Amino acid sequence: MNNHALKQTNIGIIGCGNISGSYVKNLPTFRDLNVLAVADLDLERAKAKAQEYNVAHALSPDELLKRDDIDAVLNITIPVAHADVAMQALNAGKHVYNEKPLAVELKDAKAMLDLAKSKGLRVGCAPDTFLGAGLQTSRELLDVGKVGQPVHITGFMAYTGPDKWHPDPDFFFKHGAGPLFDMGPYYLTTFVMLLGSVKRVLASAKTTFAEREVGSGPKQGQKIKVETPTHIVSMLEFENGAIGNLTTSFDMVPGTSPNIEVHGTKGVITVPDPNTFGGLAGKDVMRWRDDTGWGPESWHEEAMSRPFAENSRGIGLADMLYAAQENRPHRASGDLAYHVLEIMHKTLESARAERPVNIESRVERPALLEADYAIGMGKQ
Repeated sequence: MNNHALKQTNIGIIGCGNISGSYVKNLPTFRDLNVLAVADLDLERAKAKAQEYNVAHALSPDELLKRDDIDAVLNITIPVAHADVAMQALNAGKHVYNEKPLAVELKDAKAMLDLAKSKGLRVGCAPDTFLGAGLQTSRELLDVGKVGQPVHITGFMAYTGPDKWHPDPDFFFKHGAGPLFDMGPYYLTTFVMLLGSVKRVLASAKTTFAEREVGSGPKQGQKIKVETPTHIVSMLEFENGAIGNLTTSFDMVPGTSPNIEVHGTKGVITVPDPNTFGGLAGKDVMRWRDDTGWGPESWHEEAMSRPFAENSRGIGLADMLYAAQENRPHRASGDLAYHVLEIMHKTLESARAERPVNIESRVERPALLEADYAIGMGKQ
């Protein structure tokens, strides 16, 4: 990895919703990155965000895209707008990094990647939590053989739904959302980072409630028509021979199932919540067990060995921009996000067709972050 200073990169952010604050706060802490402008269809919201975080310009999306001094666009609009905004940014000659999912439809995601390739531009996509200390340490434990040969991975994301707490939860229950598209990218990206590409999926899905009721805020009591499955269970076959399963649900009270576990011929690793950057339950440890015993005393704790245990949202974008200047692959890539998007679409297709469905795309496992990344290319 090159440790020399790079050319400063100016970033424009389109979309000033709640999640934008983490990006605006974190990105300037990475070396040579500058948030130059924020934009939103609601200009007053953009102005408020710019004032809150001392950003130089608050603009409309069209104004931001026309600026020659913006090198990259962070696209954190609503999912149905991801593809359109990304295509506009690429056509304006700018790298683009999308919030998840990469797009709602596979064909739009494919067009986005093809356009970027033709223009020599980069596409990246959240989540980048897999670059955090917790999941990177889990990958390191896996790579050094703590579980032996991986045999099985399990993921479990379940609760009673965002309609209970979100003030405007309607979009969670539309096409392109639901628990699979909302939270699935965190789990599936981690699955692929740990084990590699998925080649086949077999799934079942259901909609437990035809309607939901908004539980808080100004829309409390309003009814929501549910238009996408809200309880999905899938079996995944990996290229490396492992088999896994993923449950995502807005319909049930969770129990004690771990977020993710990897089981192998010699051990098991309990993996942190993939929606976080740190370790297990806020602790600076991982847990793993080998095949020498089966009681509670056989579990081992291991300190996180990688940087970025705190909320480091934006590291995927930073890595993409550094990689563009260093002419190397970036980790939170469009190809990775496309593979995850295809898995999600094929999961629902399998549930509808009641048969296994093959996954056509393949992707390399993203490289581990170097242990000194925070010193060499990351935070000042």
